[in-house]
Amino acid sequence: MTTPAAPTLLSVRGLKVAYGGIQAVKGVDFEVRAGELVSLIGANGAGKTTTLKAITGVQPLAAGTIEFKGRDIGGQGPWDLVRQGLVMVPEGRGMFARMTITENLLMGAYVRDDDEIGADMESVFERFPRLKERRNQLAGTMSGGEQQMLALGRALMARPQVLLLDEPSMGLSPLMVDKVFEVVADVHRRGTTVLLVEQNASRALGLADRGYVMDSGEITMGGDAKALLADPKVRAAYLGE
Repeated sequence: MTTPAAPTLLSVRGLKVAYGGIQAVKGVDFEVRAGELVSLIGANGAGKTTTLKAITGVQPLAAGTIEFKGRDIGGQGPWDLVRQGLVMVPEGRGMFARMTITENLLMGAYVRDDDEIGADMESVFERFPRLKERRNQLAGTMSGGEQQMLALGRALMARPQVLLLDEPSMGLSPLMVDKVFEVVADVHRRGTTVLLVEQNASRALGLADRGYVMDSGEITMGGDAKALLADPKVRAAYLGE
């Protein structure tokens, strides 16, 4: 008996994004189904971050459609999308530097009005003990790795259905890179759908169910992540083989 495919939560069709006269994204198509971890890999400047900014309403679309849970979300602001369950951890982490760790986490739950926010914060502290130890420390005084943990924790406080991660390992020590990917794998294992944008192709595809390769604003390959990881073209272009 064939198992039915999981429903598509995020669908991008014909997406084009331009900065002035420069077309950064040139009509890309991809989808993320419920329960998946999908990796979007590519070199620096390929258009990956611009794609995420367009999905989350930070960057206007030049053309194309973006649907979340079957509804067109083009033109909506990031705050609207967070309420609907689409949450991004941006490249560079985007901390509120003059606010404490606890205050940053509470900002992640800003759109919520339920009575489980405290329990979710304790869950974040359980996942990241260092954040609990320093809960009253200003975010701007933390190391890059600690800020990345806080950025992930803040996003989880919003209870995302789809979590978008933009280069979460960038600029981190090898030890912290291991920790970041461990957390991403755990978040996915616990049921959150993830779209992971990463230059570290080996680690990203190693975690993913499916993957897409982006080059010069276009999707050039896509499919099963393990198959992409074994593909000679991918290995030559992104793994130095």
